[in-house]
Amino acid sequence: MKIGIPKEIKIKENRVSCTPGGVRMLVQQKHEVLVETGAGVGSGFSDEIYRQAGATIVPTAADAWAAEMVIKVKEPQHDEYRFLRPDLVLFTYLHLAAEPVLAKRLLESRTCGIAYETVEVGRRRPLLEPMSEIAGRMSTIIGSYYLSKAQGGKGILLGGVPGVLPGNVLVLGGGTSGINAGRMAVGLGADVTILDVDLERMRFLDITFDRSAHTLYSNEQNLIERLATVDLLIGAVLVPGAAAPKLIRREMLAEMKPGSVFVDIAIDQGGCAETSRPTTHDDPVFVEQDVIHYCVTNMPGAYARTATQALTNATMPYALKLANLGAERALELMPDLRHGLNTCQGKLVYPAVAEALGLPCSPNPFDAAVKP
Repeated sequence: MKIGIPKEIKIKENRVSCTPGGVRMLVQQKHEVLVETGAGVGSGFSDEIYRQAGATIVPTAADAWAAEMVIKVKEPQHDEYRFLRPDLVLFTYLHLAAEPVLAKRLLESRTCGIAYETVEVGRRRPLLEPMSEIAGRMSTIIGSYYLSKAQGGKGILLGGVPGVLPGNVLVLGGGTSGINAGRMAVGLGADVTILDVDLERMRFLDITFDRSAHTLYSNEQNLIERLATVDLLIGAVLVPGAAAPKLIRREMLAEMKPGSVFVDIAIDQGGCAETSRPTTHDDPVFVEQDVIHYCVTNMPGAYARTATQALTNATMPYALKLANLGAERALELMPDLRHGLNTCQGKLVYPAVAEALGLPCSPNPFDAAVKP
């Protein structure tokens, strides 16, 4: 199979979808890998390293997109819509609940769109987890930075010092992003509270943190009461494939003190606050209700080398199956990969995405192919 690795063109997106090590694995399985020139530079991988791994370096994005399967990091950008076509398998993060225009173009082009974020094994999202880990850890680092007075924040050092109380961190959601945000905040010495609605998850968090972080049942009353004392608020809410719930209304932010910081990790899925709107690494923050908002939609792109390696580790087993078996056979045989199918033959086949976009949802055609 011909597999394309195009250069990512989203603003300040320095990740690449496959390391030279991943390319070598594909080539060893007799596949041809077309890497757009410069695709790996932002992650520290030169064209020559890819060439040594067996890739063919191609001069343009069109050359990479001409492959049978394209592996990417971020959803196709507007300038890439022209490459979508019926015989293309696209394997990437799609986040279609927050991308109605892209969803329309995928349906019109009849592209087979397999989304990393909805691939599911049990209750796990194995291709979302590594980026959630990075975004969670990064959210605390970023939040701490913007709390400094020099950046317009309250001038609070999260860990405090002897004789001075630490800062307060509130994390909405105890999933992969939330637990990693909490770990970093605890490591800095902050006073950390994690809100969740899953009692079993809260028991797990209580054991994991050994009472170094607090857990609190997530409801509006508890949230409002906590906002008055929060220095750093981290939105780590996930409803797989669906738009993030708007847990924070505009008027609720008035409870927070001026100069507080809100990092919305859920912005890829539309954000978990009414005031959230997508930002970029070039212009990452804005102020609403006197609260600094950080809503960058590709947070892990800031740590491209680490993120690229972590992503390739997770995606490569699936990429190899898609290449070795062909997309149709791989989707028939692998139920976890079937969950990743969002668009197929001009139809939307993932229920949560369809509900978020207000579009009809068709049955996944590969479910019917599975023999009872």
